[in-house]
Amino acid sequence: MDYKKVKTNTKAISLDVVEFEKDTNNIYESIAVLTKRANQIGLDLKEELNEKVSEFQVNNDTLEEIFENREQIEVARFYERLPKPTLLAIHEFLKDEVYFRNPVKEDSEDNF
Repeated sequence: MDYKKVKTNTKAISLDVVEFEKDTNNIYESIAVLTKRANQIGLDLKEELNEKVSEFQVNNDTLEEIFENREQIEVARFYERLPKPTLLAIHEFLKDEVYFRNPVKEDSEDNF
């Protein structure tokens, strides 16, 4: 997914707890799903940023090159302006774009 194109809040806002319980019927399970998804998004963004920053890496840096690399600074600023991984995960969860399953629930349902 291209996180740069997702239109969501960049600041945390208050949301209704009932919205989070609708799919799982358990707020704690919903929070666990959101946590795992936010970690996945964070890792994806970190890998992408590291790839872009590695393009600017030079073996013999001089002091002037470190402070004057405007392109690298712009890339870093762009990623800083993106919504945080938690907000992206909440956006996906509320739009039903997150696939999750609970194997414990599935096993207990199969036994009855």
